[in-house]
Amino acid sequence: MVFPLGALYNALFVLAGGSVGMLLGSRLPERVRAIVFQGLGLCVLGIGIKMALVTANPVVMIFSVLIGSVIGELLHVEDGFVRFGDWCKKRFRSANPRFTEGMVSASVLFCIGAMAIIGSFDEGLRGDRTVILSKSVLDAFAAMALASVYGVGVLFSAVSVLIYQGALTVCAGFLQPWLGPAVMNELVAVGGTLIVGIALNLLNLTKIPLSNMLPSLLAVVVLAAFFC
Repeated sequence: MVFPLGALYNALFVLAGGSVGMLLGSRLPERVRAIVFQGLGLCVLGIGIKMALVTANPVVMIFSVLIGSVIGELLHVEDGFVRFGDWCKKRFRSANPRFTEGMVSASVLFCIGAMAIIGSFDEGLRGDRTVILSKSVLDAFAAMALASVYGVGVLFSAVSVLIYQGALTVCAGFLQPWLGPAVMNELVAVGGTLIVGIALNLLNLTKIPLSNMLPSLLAVVVLAAFFC
């Protein structure tokens, strides 16, 4: 078993980038922070759309999101995240009203995508941390931008990164047969769809309970394995 050192590095990079973003954000006038917020939302929207368009089977993507969202709603996944976020907020005495939103949005953004899975697999199967270290650098800059808007909640997404990518690295040998190229395509597409949801929330166009949609990532693996 390979120790998930890459996941640890990634989490530390998120903490470092988020800390810098918090320092910068506190020094920006409100109108500048607002335009940063909108610019970040547009960039995330573009990334999400690009990822969603890789699907080769839109029906699988649609049903994965629908089935996963219903499961998440029935299981009250969002409520669990809110309770955990509120506990962290109270524990660390944060007065930031967007603490939980920042933690959830950043966690979804950092944990969804091909680099998180492929990088973790490369580390777990071959001991190669090239992809995961490259992702760590990108996540540091994304954390910087998010933390300048959302604040300290973004730093707590490092825990999600560590647990998620660490688990993928440790379980790489078992999971690899389930995640062939066709399944990976649909997984990335569903992830991109959820990232579009992050962008819509950032732009204040709506309020989507993205945590309740996270089971879609499990649903798409099952559906794509059978129908792709």
